[in-house]
Amino acid sequence: MSISSALQTGVSGLQANSRAVGGISENIANANTIGYRRGFSQMVTTTASGGSGTGVLSVASVQRLDINSSGGLISTNSPTDMAIGGNGFFSVSLRPNETIQTNYLLTRAGSFLPDADGNLVNAAGYYLAGYPYDLSGSIGQVDRSSFAQMETVNVGNISLSAAATTSISARGNLPSNVSGDPTADPVISQTEYYTTLGASEYINFSWQSTANPNEWVLTLEDTNNAPLGSVTVQFHDSGDTGGTPASYSNITNLATAPSAFAFDATTGVATLTLNNGTDPQVLELDLGAPGTYNGITQFAGDSGMTFDRNGSSVGGLIRYEIDEAGTLFGVFDNGQRRPLYEIPVAVVANPHGMIEMKGNAYGLSGESGAFLASQANSGSVGAINAGALEAANVDISKEMTDLIEAQRAYSTNAKVVTTVDEMMEETTRLKR
Repeated sequence: MSISSALQTGVSGLQANSRAVGGISENIANANTIGYRRGFSQMVTTTASGGSGTGVLSVASVQRLDINSSGGLISTNSPTDMAIGGNGFFSVSLRPNETIQTNYLLTRAGSFLPDADGNLVNAAGYYLAGYPYDLSGSIGQVDRSSFAQMETVNVGNISLSAAATTSISARGNLPSNVSGDPTADPVISQTEYYTTLGASEYINFSWQSTANPNEWVLTLEDTNNAPLGSVTVQFHDSGDTGGTPASYSNITNLATAPSAFAFDATTGVATLTLNNGTDPQVLELDLGAPGTYNGITQFAGDSGMTFDRNGSSVGGLIRYEIDEAGTLFGVFDNGQRRPLYEIPVAVVANPHGMIEMKGNAYGLSGESGAFLASQANSGSVGAINAGALEAANVDISKEMTDLIEAQRAYSTNAKVVTTVDEMMEETTRLKR
């Protein structure tokens, strides 16, 4: 190696170690950046070989990212702060409801908050993307190998449409001590249900004992006291099934069309058609199958009726919750809780092949390999921790140690340069 070659080798050492110091300074500066992935330098030998295969060995600094190491989790009070416990990234876009797939990025920075329009956006200005649920609670068939069907997660413009009641289950007791007395006062009760528009209406129940022991006639009326139908119920008075319905008979439709009443004597389920809209509302009323105790019974003592039903009135969003599978639920003031979005966790075949972007985000490239937006907490994909953030994976003590090593290497290479300079100066003097 000539003196000039030694000078170039020393200069390459200065450049490589100065670049390493620059990476260390970036790590230290971002030690408190949420979801930050530390960078590090790897020294690689370079050579310019001649025809003989020999040449000058120099060094270059290759920058890498420590993507696979996770940072610690930090608890927060925000329900929309999220951290991924394990493998994967959040999918984000440069603008709300982005249509250009190349404008989607991946990040571990889960510090999301609603903007003025209710879109969840993190501190770097990237909008969280996910799959919306429809009113039936399904996201349908989606292509998880692209961003095409993703939408920006929005929690600002959500109201729960009314859910019409479709089923009612009756539970209660009829007093056996008045059975067989047709002059006894009927047992009266009613249950509330909701129409398609969320209005509250009622079904009225009247249980009248007949002259026959253990026999009652149930008459149903709608919210306007118009009759719907009637059915005779005979109860068991002994044996293992004592107190349960024995049979349903004399099923009579008393409704005026388009209202209607039908009854299945084998299941104890009445089908009510209610004329409360252009399309009549249909709901099922379960009184309990014959021989079972899960519906209406007849025992000595007091009477009482309770009802379980589905459906709801119109509700407003009061809070949202995110589970480990990445499902964002809306909790409404009418007591309903329904899924709004699935927040997927994206994985790529080669995370180290992604392109580092500003704002602690990464873009896909040809080297990053296949992309898949998987459901969180499934397979090898990490779970989503709501109310938490992931700290940077920077260890200050390691960075300071690396800084000392880079500083010493830089100083030593500088000494090589000054020594070569002195040798070249001495060589110049030989001519004098």
